[in-house]
Amino acid sequence: MNKTLTTIFALAVASVTAIAQAQETKGDVEAGKQKVAMCIGCHGIPGYQSSFPEVHKVPMISGQSGKYIAAALTAYKKGERKHPTMRGIADSLTEQDIADVSAYYEQHGKTGAEVAAKPGREPSVQVAELLKKGACVSCHGDNFAKPIDPSYPKIAGQHADYLFVALKSYKVEKNANVGRGNAIMGGIAKQFTNAELKALASYVGSLDGDLHTVPQSRFR
Repeated sequence: MNKTLTTIFALAVASVTAIAQAQETKGDVEAGKQKVAMCIGCHGIPGYQSSFPEVHKVPMISGQSGKYIAAALTAYKKGERKHPTMRGIADSLTEQDIADVSAYYEQHGKTGAEVAAKPGREPSVQVAELLKKGACVSCHGDNFAKPIDPSYPKIAGQHADYLFVALKSYKVEKNANVGRGNAIMGGIAKQFTNAELKALASYVGSLDGDLHTVPQSRFR
């Protein structure tokens, strides 16, 4: 294993341990159901697009791991993720709110169908090499829908344009409004050109997964 990947895996272990220690508040699904009014205006509308930092579909979060949602919201709250809208929303949430909303979305829209153990579509030779270089399956799983730890996201079937924007954000430094401070993903993303990140995002986004956008009324 090369030095870069050894460092990445060491950071991954440290990150999982830190998140596991921090994520102790138990979420309540029914309580979360009453707290998602600020979420459904974007994440509850199929095809809804964000215009910042560029036009892209907002991510599907119904069916996503609750621990990952909690980790992401906490990162926005701490300023480790810098999207202004999401930071503003996260700042308004207590630790219990985050736990409840995360628990709600983990079970929201679940169909009970099992995602296949392997992707139903093989990557191109180019993308296969990129996946190997980034060691993507080592964290996100062979099918990109069963990550090795629930604090990592399911990414199979996620909107490709969102994945591309997210991956690029890990390369951004010293910007008050754009960027993500995760050292593991930063080290991985910076190995690739934007064209390569787009190819990776397009492939992963084309796969079957657990993620959904479940239509919800804005008026509750």
